[in-house]
Amino acid sequence: MATQSVQKDRQGPDWPLGAIAVATPGTPVRITSLVDSTNVNAPETATSTSSDEYSPLCQQIMFQGFKSNAGTGLVPNTGNVYVMRLGVAGAGNRTDFGSMVAVLLPGQTVFIASSARNRDTFSPYRYYLDADNAADGALVTAFVQ
Repeated sequence: MATQSVQKDRQGPDWPLGAIAVATPGTPVRITSLVDSTNVNAPETATSTSSDEYSPLCQQIMFQGFKSNAGTGLVPNTGNVYVMRLGVAGAGNRTDFGSMVAVLLPGQTVFIASSARNRDTFSPYRYYLDADNAADGALVTAFVQ
């Protein structure tokens, strides 16, 4: 399998977060897991000498319902992938409908976007992926404000 790039350029306007795969269904994976595996720049992480001054803010995030084909390309997922927020009272996984933001069907593209006119933004660290099947996931790209 070929080595994959990890884009750390959060200045945008586009920021590829990579092909995020769910290893174990029911265990959500943060969409920033490849570009910031230790959550150094997550809003909830205390500022340290290794973090940037500000957490990145996005205007849009694009989710494409594909998974890696053993490093030779992309193929549609086998089942559904779920865009989630961290659970407050529930599990925060695909069975926690109070934390579900979107359902991504195999091969589908979904955007989460804010209004461009009022320059509303949000953190990509707030989103996770869960899936019906192991190894399903999404190709994720953030569009930075």
